Amino acid sequence: MKKFVQDFKDFAFGGGIIGLAVAFVMATAFGALVAALVETIVMPVIGIVFGEPSFDFLTLEINNSVIRYGSFLTALVVFTATALGVFFFIVKPYQAYQARVAAGEEEAAAEPSDDVKLLMEIRDALNK
Repeated sequence: MKKFVQDFKDFAFGGGIIGLAVAFVMATAFGALVAALVETIVMPVIGIVFGEPSFDFLTLEINNSVIRYGSFLTALVVFTATALGVFFFIVKPYQAYQARVAAGEEEAAAEPSDDVKLLMEIRDALNK
């Protein structure tokens, strides 16, 4: 039982769960930021083009049932803006970072310079 409690403490208070909590908070804040962007900038521009700042007014009525496909279109715009924001502000910078890291590893694996070779020879001679 003691090992179980210790394992749970390691899991609950380990870096993984803390990192996940931070990621969740940041994702929530990012979502709110994108929602504000869409609500205050994107949808008013749509309003200029289509005459309404939202698609929520678009409905289809069949047999006294109202299908609010405009709300879906508005949600689709928000989703697309969020996906674009994640792509441009998280995915692309991370890919650039990964490319720099990979290039740095390739440079590190390259042949040592003549100065470094000479220093290695001196080190090896002193170790004898």
